[in-house]
Amino acid sequence: MTTIEFNTLVTRQASSLKMYALHFTHDSDDANDLVQDTMLKAITYYNKFKEGTNLKGWLYTIMKNTFINNYRRFVKISSFVTKSDDISSANLMYSATKNQGEPKFVMEDIKNALGKLPDEYYVPFTMHFDGHKYHEIAEHLTIPIGTVKTRIHVARKLLKKSLKPYDTDFRNTQYAVN
Repeated sequence: MTTIEFNTLVTRQASSLKMYALHFTHDSDDANDLVQDTMLKAITYYNKFKEGTNLKGWLYTIMKNTFINNYRRFVKISSFVTKSDDISSANLMYSATKNQGEPKFVMEDIKNALGKLPDEYYVPFTMHFDGHKYHEIAEHLTIPIGTVKTRIHVARKLLKKSLKPYDTDFRNTQYAVN
């Protein structure tokens, strides 16, 4: 039997396969999917079909096994997914404390405030923040050490003013600008 002849015989069984699939699925769309899967497997593995055997029985066996395998896969996947609308207090606490959302926004605000500083204040402040000593900054910028101290002081005041909403939070967090 040629592939075309076999495919024709399989396609002729579609309506009886649909009735059998409805027996399993109890849903028309799911039954159509099951029939399609069954026919695809039958056509793919037609060389395993022995001529003279009951084609309808062979197709029903493929369908039954496909349905069982799909059901097992569904049950296995469903067991890993929590389908509850209730979130446990432990999960809620973890989500609220470990998601790093607030620190991310705070850091963005700090970066924005730093970006608004004029260069004459930004450069000495960031150099000092990076660990440079006053005299190193003064040498690098070729300005007096008193000017460096003043510019860093002014930069702190400008940042503090810019970050006023965080004023009470800053005293107890790692984001404080001294």
